[in-house]
Amino acid sequence: MWLGPEEVLVANALWVTERANPFFVLQRRRGHGKGGGLTGLLVGTLDVVLDSSARVAPYRILHQTQDSQVYWTVACGSSRKEITKHWEWLENNLLQTLSIFDNEEDITTFVKGKIHGIIAEENKNLQPQGDEDPGKFKEAELKMRKQFGMPDGEKLVNYYSCSYWKGRVPRQGWLYLTVNHLCFYSFLLGKEVSLVVQWVDVTRLEKNATLLFPESIRVDTRDQELFFSMFLNIGETFKLMEQLANLAMRQLLDSEGFLEDKALPRPARPHRNISALKRDLDARAKNECYRATFRLPRDERLDGHTGCTLWTPFNKLHIPGQMFISSNYICFASKEENACHLIIPLREVTIVEKADSSSVLPSPLSISTKSKMTFLFANLKDRDFLVQRISDFLQKMPSKQPGGHGRGRKASTADLAPEPSPAPPETSDQLASPTTPLGSRQSSSIQEAPTASQGLLKLFQGNSPMEDLGARGAKEKMKEESWNIHFFEYGRGVCMYRTAKTRELVLKGIPESLRGELWLLFSGAWNEMVTHPGYYANLVEKSTGKYSLATEEIERDLHRSMPEHPAFQNELGIAALRRVLTAYAFRNPTIGYCQAMNIVTSVLLLYGNEEEAFWLLVALCERMLPDYYNTRVVGALVDQGIFEELTRDFLPQLSEKMQDLGVISSISLSWFLTLFLSVMPFESSVVIVDCFFYEGIKVILQVALAILDANTEQLLGCSDEGEAMTVLGRYLDNVVNKQSVSPPIPHLHALLTSGDDPPAEVDIFDLLKVSYEKFSSLRAEDIEQMRFKQRLKVIQSLEDTAKRSVVRAIPGDIGFSIEELEDLYMVFKAKHLASQYWGSGRPTAVRRDPSLPYLEQYRIDAGQFRELFASLTPWACGTHTPVLAGRMFRLLDENKDSLINFKEFVTGMSGMYHGDLTEKLKALYKLHLPPALSPEEAESALEATHYFTKDSSSEALQQEEQEGSRNEDVQEKRGEEKGTSPPDYRHYLRMWAKEKEVQKETIKDLPKMNQEQFIELCKTLYNMFSEDPMEQDLYHAIATVASLLLRIGEVGKKFSAQPGRKPRDGVPEEDEPVATEPPQDPAPELQPPAAGDPQAKARGDTHLGKAPQESQVVGEGGSGEGRGSPSQLLSDDETKDDMSMSSYSVVSTGSLPCEDLADDTVLVGGEARSPPATARCGGAVDTDWCISFEQILASILTESVLVNFFEKRVDIGLKIKEQKKVERQFSTSSDLEQSGVSG
Repeated sequence: MWLGPEEVLVANALWVTERANPFFVLQRRRGHGKGGGLTGLLVGTLDVVLDSSARVAPYRILHQTQDSQVYWTVACGSSRKEITKHWEWLENNLLQTLSIFDNEEDITTFVKGKIHGIIAEENKNLQPQGDEDPGKFKEAELKMRKQFGMPDGEKLVNYYSCSYWKGRVPRQGWLYLTVNHLCFYSFLLGKEVSLVVQWVDVTRLEKNATLLFPESIRVDTRDQELFFSMFLNIGETFKLMEQLANLAMRQLLDSEGFLEDKALPRPARPHRNISALKRDLDARAKNECYRATFRLPRDERLDGHTGCTLWTPFNKLHIPGQMFISSNYICFASKEENACHLIIPLREVTIVEKADSSSVLPSPLSISTKSKMTFLFANLKDRDFLVQRISDFLQKMPSKQPGGHGRGRKASTADLAPEPSPAPPETSDQLASPTTPLGSRQSSSIQEAPTASQGLLKLFQGNSPMEDLGARGAKEKMKEESWNIHFFEYGRGVCMYRTAKTRELVLKGIPESLRGELWLLFSGAWNEMVTHPGYYANLVEKSTGKYSLATEEIERDLHRSMPEHPAFQNELGIAALRRVLTAYAFRNPTIGYCQAMNIVTSVLLLYGNEEEAFWLLVALCERMLPDYYNTRVVGALVDQGIFEELTRDFLPQLSEKMQDLGVISSISLSWFLTLFLSVMPFESSVVIVDCFFYEGIKVILQVALAILDANTEQLLGCSDEGEAMTVLGRYLDNVVNKQSVSPPIPHLHALLTSGDDPPAEVDIFDLLKVSYEKFSSLRAEDIEQMRFKQRLKVIQSLEDTAKRSVVRAIPGDIGFSIEELEDLYMVFKAKHLASQYWGSGRPTAVRRDPSLPYLEQYRIDAGQFRELFASLTPWACGTHTPVLAGRMFRLLDENKDSLINFKEFVTGMSGMYHGDLTEKLKALYKLHLPPALSPEEAESALEATHYFTKDSSSEALQQEEQEGSRNEDVQEKRGEEKGTSPPDYRHYLRMWAKEKEVQKETIKDLPKMNQEQFIELCKTLYNMFSEDPMEQDLYHAIATVASLLLRIGEVGKKFSAQPGRKPRDGVPEEDEPVATEPPQDPAPELQPPAAGDPQAKARGDTHLGKAPQESQVVGEGGSGEGRGSPSQLLSDDETKDDMSMSSYSVVSTGSLPCEDLADDTVLVGGEARSPPATARCGGAVDTDWCISFEQILASILTESVLVNFFEKRVDIGLKIKEQKKVERQFSTSSDLEQSGVSG
């Protein structure tokens, strides 16, 4: 590539000059290419270790002038071909011009200007692709592609200098982190280390320090452990590796490939050595952290953040922290974890103004909202810029629907509905439903049942005054009063200051009247609901009456959702639950519906109207419990793994016992998926849900640990899983909420586990207090870190389960061992994933549906199959291999969707590897009959068929065939009717068992082959032997067999051509003689390529006379001899005679002069002795000629060389190993690049 001219003072150190002229020098790096000796070794080592300025290009071109000692680099190249192209351009375009100049300085100035011009022109063409990567980085990417044979589609994210520990020896080199691979390269004194690991294969990734290894990063796959150390910045490297591995796991989970996020803000000046992808990933990580911290919608993107202080009126302090700004929100987080959090939606902002600076309050910024609250920020570094950004976002607010789905709708008044004032209102009804018009619109659009416009608890509990509830009522009133005071001091609604005091109040329990409002607030569901008015009503309208697997499951579970609660013992509650669950399944088909969602949603409906319950469910499924409710409950399994890890850390004594009993896996899923709602009395579990919406998953893990801790002694005494489950079940049933004002709801689980002596009651608030006291050291960041580690483990174990399931689904007679099948599966899966990486245009690149059966989840297309076939087939056919692969693919693709699954793939491979000679020949024979032989392959090179008119006899024949099949059906029916009494059920069972039995295909089932197909078969056989040690003997044998079979076909034709029949009888439609391009016979294709023109094979592919697909003489029903085929004209005795005749011919070949056949003689389609036959066969394919599989088999059996070739065992294990080495070189660009490099 052209380089911006840079000075080089010592031009010849470490370089060899290969070409020179008065103005330019072409040089090669020592140590590159052949030779080089010790100097070459040292230079190669230096290049790798020091990453010198010439580290990419083994070739370069320098500009020089005769009297100057200074050289200028103008181009470099990774291959001789590339650099030669640049050299020739310089010679052709610049040499003439430069010779005119008198002054050397002018020459240099002209050359530099010209090169800069070329680079500018190239960059201009690249700009639309958004290529911002700096030059140094591009060089590293080039080196990575060349070194590891990666295609252009594989993007480098970053690269680091580090050491790889091979045994106890560190190898210094370079670690390249790409979107899909981790690569390492080292070259030290002639010893080369090259590693490539796919991120999807990583099972463990951790940063550790041991005595043996200094601070290092450990990367495990299923079959190797890798250690990397001596990083300049190990933290940054590990964080990036985590992100890339996480993306790969996401891809395995729902086949979501990596897409560069174009919507992320771009820096004005790109950093010198950071790629656009690295910036993109860093921005993603910050976005995820920002959204998780403030519970914001998934499409919210962070624009920037800055340090500042926030004036908090409730304690009269300036709290230091960070201000975050995005397109719809301004947020603040204090440095001290629980001191203060603040979220200000821009839709609420009325005034943003710069206040006067003072020594006490430097650079203050005041933000006022519609709810009459004013927030004062100070110590802002770049206040003017910040105000400008906020103003820009505010201007976009009315025209752009924030957080919307691109419908371009103007913000409605509901969006900008004012927050309630900080003063405590009389009731909170207007808060619980943000937009009254929505409720009425909803009920008018759905007529099937009255819509729950408020929490079901209010409808079914009755409005008994608090005074009647005695002490409980008084306690509830006190709680309400505490919250009202809190609202007065800290604000109410989204803009509330969230402090440690807020958490204290949540832990004391949220009053029933405020529960729905505060759940919406703390979960972030309020923001999504307010910015999407009418969204839920539209979804309900669209999903009503739609049927799917999800709706079927929802109907089944509706009456199992809190059946003990009066709200779900009537149609109002059930209908509301149905609508919310169906609407969510319609919104998010990847989750659809999962068990446990019904229980959680029924509780949400008790405290909020339908729309609120829907948005709470969205927050729960998509943000707060990620991946919990998908088909494989991955999120819950991940948190179960975290729970096991925490049990080991906090309760080591109990951990071992729990592992032995296998209890944790049983309990944690039901606890986590339903947030304890299904295992604890309702009044108690709802308090845990209060804390969960405020603190997240941390609370659930803390409470689970506290429950195990409280039962340690009893659990240690348990002898089996059942006993331990009973202990925990009885404990949970007796967790009570003595402050609840709701009438007690009978807990079904408690009725089942109650014993003679019920254990002591445990107060839910005491349990929460203990959980915070003992296990409060848990932090959200640590949990996220542990989630990543467990996600790798869980997803890889699910992949292993899928692999075992798929392998078990393969029939036992396939011939491969379990290990071989597993290896083949891994290769097959890698090929499928390649389409996710680089093949966006491929049919397999369409999102994989994880809900499909395991066997159908990974499938490959014809192109991918061709690549696998070429590397795994025992029948290497040189340039003919892709043709054979295409035929095999068409044969295996039974449902004609242009994709094959693993079972079909293995079936094809088994046909070539296993079975005796007959089975292998049968597989080869089928590859030369339709559907394997495509119509294109069966057409003439010149498509001479248009010369002939369509013969009506073919249509008549089709009719005849249809009538024949009808007659068969009639006969079958008559046969059934013959029975005097109706057959009993055992008869049907026997029939069903017969159908289920795999029908073994016999030799007789194979249709006959016409001359066209036979010629294709011979061509394949000739190509197959080209790389065999017994090549000449095999050519001799196949020449003998082919000649013999052609004669057998001629003899058979005489039997079939009986008087009164047309010569073309029995051949399906459009089987007229087809002329080939030159009037030559097909025999040159049957000539050994070794002894002839090397292009013979290539000519054969295109110029061989080919008949249309229908030209095979095939019976429709696969019943041995096809209807209307020549063999049908013969009686059984005649067929026997035909066979005996063929065997006689086989015997008689012994007397043929073999030398004649071995020479480069032309083998003709007819009998070699008659020239007229030769001419006729050359001009057209003989449509009456046909041959059966038995005849081919019998003929091949006479040649021991051929028999040995097909019976020779080939180890597929070695081929799989080779395939794994090159499985990253998927795309054609990779192949081109490889050849370019080697050139």
